[in-house]
Amino acid sequence: MVHDSNIKTAGELGLRVDSLADIPDLIGAAFSVDGLLLTEADLGPEFFRLGSGVAGELFQKLVNYRVPTALVLADFAAHGERFAELAYEHSRHPSVRFVTTEAAARDWLNSQAAE
Repeated sequence: MVHDSNIKTAGELGLRVDSLADIPDLIGAAFSVDGLLLTEADLGPEFFRLGSGVAGELFQKLVNYRVPTALVLADFAAHGERFAELAYEHSRHPSVRFVTTEAAARDWLNSQAAE
């Protein structure tokens, strides 16, 4: 495996996304990394409730600010059918991608940093 670029989780940056108010801090911190890896532990319940707007706002900011991000969720369907559909749609997204393992996340983020 290629050495890890500067890839960090939100937790390693001292952050967590629990609400819309947390997004600017995460985006600001993400400027110091080559890739952002988000695990279930980094995301509060509002992220998984699509009606809250947290996931949509986070994705929009990540794309706008060109922060390559991999979200690691072992089971996309664990958070409901609509969330699973969103995750599957993003399993090939060019900048915000859902994967099922941390290894897959790091491989993809390393490939993005190498471009």
